[in-house]
Amino acid sequence: MAHSTFKVGDLTAVIGDNAAHEQHRAGYNGVWSLIHNTAGARNIFVPAVAGLNFEHIVNGEEPPDSKTFFEPRNARMAFKELSDSEGELHQPPTPTYHVESWTRFKLVAPHYLDMSFRCVAHQHVFPRGYLAMFWASYINAPLDKSMYFLGGLEGQPGSNWMQLCTQFHNRDSTVRHRDDKFDLTYAPGRDTLYKSLSTFRFDTPLFYGHFDGLMWLVMFDRAEGIRLTHSPSGGGANAALKTTNPAWDFQFIVPKPEVMKEYGFKVRTVLRPRCSRDEVLEEYRKWKAAR
Repeated sequence: MAHSTFKVGDLTAVIGDNAAHEQHRAGYNGVWSLIHNTAGARNIFVPAVAGLNFEHIVNGEEPPDSKTFFEPRNARMAFKELSDSEGELHQPPTPTYHVESWTRFKLVAPHYLDMSFRCVAHQHVFPRGYLAMFWASYINAPLDKSMYFLGGLEGQPGSNWMQLCTQFHNRDSTVRHRDDKFDLTYAPGRDTLYKSLSTFRFDTPLFYGHFDGLMWLVMFDRAEGIRLTHSPSGGGANAALKTTNPAWDFQFIVPKPEVMKEYGFKVRTVLRPRCSRDEVLEEYRKWKAAR
């Protein structure tokens, strides 16, 4: 089974692997569709692709081709439905980076979609001393393409709500945590979102964006190793609405990875009617206290 549909609380989600099905194109995994039960609500993700899509594995060397650049989207992956509210993607060790992974998704009433990720490197192919992984969420033509988070400018004190809406793909794209001093090096090659660093820094490991009358909030169980990334047009264009589909992305960095050691992190996403920033922080506090 390549995918399943889950209905829990206010949300309906289709979760699947890299297989093609109807309008969903091959080579995109994760959450194929996420819809709130609000009247007239649309899929928050571009229907042909996905959200929370495992996109890249990075070791700093230049990938020889597009298939390697997007290895998690091209390597063998299997989906398994675990219950009426939970499913898991398993990817055996990939051909180039030899990373095996398990991504579990669970819907929780009234409006939560949780993701937990685990991975194991089966060979040491990390000559620059790190393993980086990247997830993309292609947002379906929102009026506001911005990601919002608590942080500030690099080197300046204070924590404020920041608005990240890059003007160009691969420019000023990636926001690091205030304490993230890990320097990722790369061989010469293509421009990428993960190479292009913003002068913004985030303090609290979360971001949100607006979609129609809804808010999509993404919260992480840690700041260490997490980076936030934005593209104004990563999901292509919506011809009918005459606008672009932004990508609201994130990364997980593992310094000095050890072979056969498990690494991972957890995410809670919230798709709900728009709310105040105080309520955003209350969502984060409640989840943090419950973990």
